[in-house]
Amino acid sequence: MGIFAKPNIEKMKVNKDVRGLIKALGYKKEASIRRDAAEALRDVSDERAVGPLIQALQDEERAVQYQAAWALGEIGDAGAVEPLIEALKMKRGWFGAVWALGEIGDTRAVEPLIKALKDEDDFVRRAAAEALGKIINARATESLIEALQDKDEVVRWRAAEALGKIRDERAVEPLIQALKDEELRVRNRASEALVTIGEPRR
Repeated sequence: MGIFAKPNIEKMKVNKDVRGLIKALGYKKEASIRRDAAEALRDVSDERAVGPLIQALQDEERAVQYQAAWALGEIGDAGAVEPLIEALKMKRGWFGAVWALGEIGDTRAVEPLIKALKDEDDFVRRAAAEALGKIINARATESLIEALQDKDEVVRWRAAEALGKIRDERAVEPLIQALKDEELRVRNRASEALVTIGEPRR
């Protein structure tokens, strides 16, 4: 490849050329190259890419931010938690950052994710409810109970599902009320959550 040649992301991905992909993250001429490099690093999932991907969270292009956040979630390095929280606050790739924080599962993300449950973007609220169910922390119970009343049905059923995973008895009555929800999927998730909460802990 010549010094001015466009990086061949697909070839690098096939060869698991982590160094080449990291270099491509800094390719200034074309945002799509940086985006594709971050996406490839997600699939390769190599811890050497954590630092460069954290830097890519500050890329000027939202698609690059999103793919960088997603890649960090796949790699699962706890060192990415604080940068992802900051990206969430600054709304840099924020939907991806929410998902990534859930994948990493660090309790430091609980409060920022609770705040994300009130975001104006439906997709962010959906991801936040799902992420809180992965972290499984009772500090999220009250906010997830509130989310059972969200205008978006996906947020409601993901909140019910998360409450079932957390297994906090404070959620029982709200989940019983959710059995009357107009959407079948919400009712089903609420029913499943109630069964789970009622089961003996192993």
